[in-house]
Amino acid sequence: MTLKFPHRDAEAQSFLDQNPDVESIHVLWTDMCGVARGKVLRRDELAPAWRDGRFLPISALVLDVTGQDVPETGLVFDEGDRDMLLWPVPGSMVRVPWAGVPSAQYITTIHDLDGTPHYADPRNLLETMVRRFKTDLNMTPVGAVELEFFLMDRAAALAGKPTAPKALINEARPQHYQAYYIQDTEDFAPFFHDLYAMCEAQGLPAKTLISEYAPGQMEIVLRHRADVLKACDEAIMLKRLIKNVAERHGLAATFMAKPYSAWTGSGMHIHVSLADDQGENLFATDDPAGNPLLMQALGGLKATMAEAMLIFAPNANSYRRFRRNSYAPVAANWGINNRTVSLRVPAGPSKACHIEHRPAGADANPYLVMAAVLAGMHHGIMTKANPGPAVTGNGYAGRAKPIPVNWHAAIEAFRRAAILKAYFGKPFIDAFSTLKEVEADRFYSEPTSRDFEWYLRTV
Repeated sequence: MTLKFPHRDAEAQSFLDQNPDVESIHVLWTDMCGVARGKVLRRDELAPAWRDGRFLPISALVLDVTGQDVPETGLVFDEGDRDMLLWPVPGSMVRVPWAGVPSAQYITTIHDLDGTPHYADPRNLLETMVRRFKTDLNMTPVGAVELEFFLMDRAAALAGKPTAPKALINEARPQHYQAYYIQDTEDFAPFFHDLYAMCEAQGLPAKTLISEYAPGQMEIVLRHRADVLKACDEAIMLKRLIKNVAERHGLAATFMAKPYSAWTGSGMHIHVSLADDQGENLFATDDPAGNPLLMQALGGLKATMAEAMLIFAPNANSYRRFRRNSYAPVAANWGINNRTVSLRVPAGPSKACHIEHRPAGADANPYLVMAAVLAGMHHGIMTKANPGPAVTGNGYAGRAKPIPVNWHAAIEAFRRAAILKAYFGKPFIDAFSTLKEVEADRFYSEPTSRDFEWYLRTV
């Protein structure tokens, strides 16, 4: 028997009353691979879905990045592919401003039929980490997600030959690095105008826009949130929004970690600090090395970084991003105002002092990345970990402990994780490592054009 929650439909009914033209509703959840999946409901189905939930087969929790079942996780046929429930996240209902038919969307989490949150749902895992900070330390994580992405010529991208797009206001096509080149943002001004307008319509706190370090590469900064669950919800929503606005302008947008061999990759930088029960920043300081809590958090992040690389770099393509002198970190190290390290304490006023976590690619799952970051910080604080001295100068030139920079090594490191297993639980560790192990086997079993280029005539 399913668990019912009377009156949960009040928010849904209120939304319908205020939006009488809405005809369809997109029900969204994010799987382990970070792929946004969903269902589309008709208007009359919304209130019952908020009151009773919507059914979803358990196999949907462990789809690989191509949407294929992974029975080896034990969460498909071994479970009889039983039904789970999609429960709405309160406050997540917004309109879908790019849709042709008046539509809305809301975010869900996955629960057993008795209402128990399922361990394989990434958002549920993050919620557990947030709760642990409150219970153990009476602290609240504060964070933001910073996303880099590429705009591409749509036809070329769909043909598997990605190319920077022509500008929307002229025939120019970006072809140089041109970091922070204001002309690039002006060339695609119609796209960004619509993007910011739709962010406002959905309540997304999109702020600074930067033309990044490669042709067609951009970055959008989201505002810090005292609720990191909401911060990650907003990252998921922003990715979906960017892709759809790009389509409206005849472009393709991708969050692949490394779409071009010749250019830099795209990262997902997590900005995080801790607040006390009055909302005051516990990392606030003029001297980061003199703040014990900040140092312990950094120490824990260094200690867990190798174990967590499969979360930060979950795909085969993710590992093409890690190259020396590429602004993607290759070692577990930290520094102050230094972009060559994996853990950066940015410049800024003392009251805003925080950690910028830099290893994750834009292709990673924001919920899992934030959960891994919080687990590392919690471990560091509880064990009073020492991060060692800050790196000054070139962080690529030092001898810091390396991190796994290939997919198989990261899968094995996650499967054997000692620290993260205590936070995520063995069932999640086993399920995610198995899912990615099977996905890697499927990926590498398929010959590519490079196989024929290199080996057809030479071996």
